[in-house]
Amino acid sequence: MHAVMIRLSALGDVTLTTGVLHFWHQTRGMTFTVVTRDALTPLFAGHPAVRDVIAVTEAHRSAHGWLRCARALARRFAGSPLIDLHGTLRTRLLQMLWHGPVHRYPKFTLTRRLFRATHHPGMGARLLAASVPQRYALALEPQAPTRTSLAPRLFPSPEELAWARALLEGLGLCRPLALHPYATHPAKTPKPAWWRILLRTLQEAGVPCLVIGHSSTPLIAHSPVDRTSRDSLRQTMALLSLCQGLVTGDSGPMHLAWGVDTPVFALFGPTTAHWGFAPAGARHHILTAPCPKAPCSLHGQTPCPGGATCLDRLDPQATAASILHWRARVAA
Repeated sequence: MHAVMIRLSALGDVTLTTGVLHFWHQTRGMTFTVVTRDALTPLFAGHPAVRDVIAVTEAHRSAHGWLRCARALARRFAGSPLIDLHGTLRTRLLQMLWHGPVHRYPKFTLTRRLFRATHHPGMGARLLAASVPQRYALALEPQAPTRTSLAPRLFPSPEELAWARALLEGLGLCRPLALHPYATHPAKTPKPAWWRILLRTLQEAGVPCLVIGHSSTPLIAHSPVDRTSRDSLRQTMALLSLCQGLVTGDSGPMHLAWGVDTPVFALFGPTTAHWGFAPAGARHHILTAPCPKAPCSLHGQTPCPGGATCLDRLDPQATAASILHWRARVAA
């Protein structure tokens, strides 16, 4: 069976659909046309479950442009199932126009908002019972599959891997530890000075490090191991696949590393495991900054009072010690 899956954004959320599509491909024999934002289409290159990817461009993002796009999609795929893994006003409109079966996933929107406001333990337990990939899978499955069976699946090409190997060899790095010090919402990552201390502490302990991600300002200016804003999405995937691990906040690259089977050491603060984004598996480690108000926002967009985030209050040298312990355990 062939179906259309729509998830327009953001990087992490779209990456998490790749494992669900792979699961349905293996267990149900399904293939998919994916509808997503143009910048995220490279995520699906080489994916065995994905037959085609339709890019939603800037021209489609106005109300009129999206209506025109939705009508064209409904006509083109008339009779095919639509799997909406986004659940926004835009995708609801597409559902209204769709000429075929429509499948939705439970977003737990009310539960999430009430838990954020009240921290009621019953609501928290309900959220912890199903990760985001498991919630996606409930669009078709009567019961959620295991978390590890839905891990993201990304597929760097042989050419991309060869490029990444050559780059790392040129830098004198063999299986470095990747650091991603950036975030769309500043509260979801410690400040740059914190990351510089962490990087220096790890390097002094003999750990080869590579900085990845996108920012207007690199973490270490003019450093060959700082790849800030220098690599494409596919190149970043390839580099991560050759790293011994990734240290990051709750971010899109966290899911990229998970998708190429690279262990993750993730820092969680204003967002917590209740939101369902944490990587699953014994090789991943979540360090949650203690804060009685967390989770204090759905996506980390709420500024912390006084400008100091809970993640900034983590000690970078103590965090480095935890990373070294995790690194040794993963390598064992």
